[in-house]
Amino acid sequence: MIKKQGESNRAARVASKVQTLVAEILRDNFGDDILLSGVSLVGAVAHGGLQFVRLFYYSRSENVDSVQKRLDEVTKSIRYELAAKMKQKYVPDIRFEYDDTLERAERIDKIINNLELE
Repeated sequence: MIKKQGESNRAARVASKVQTLVAEILRDNFGDDILLSGVSLVGAVAHGGLQFVRLFYYSRSENVDSVQKRLDEVTKSIRYELAAKMKQKYVPDIRFEYDDTLERAERIDKIINNLELE
């Protein structure tokens, strides 16, 4: 059981490192891209024996589908840059997923406020 804890710590460290490096790559290489300039990485989870990392993002753009499509287009380029920056034998595959936590929290706040007014 202790071994599993160590593995999850390693997965968390790798996911965090990937998140930080990909944020830097997005800022440095795609900062002038209208769709990607408003993207903030808010979390990362490693899966599959550290072969795969899901990166959760939030975007200020109204059109999340366009942002997702653009991220999917540049994922290969980002992964190439990530391989150059990481000092690991294997670089995990990355996937971007929209995180709607803030929007859900706003909806819940509105519902609660409406209940308090009644």
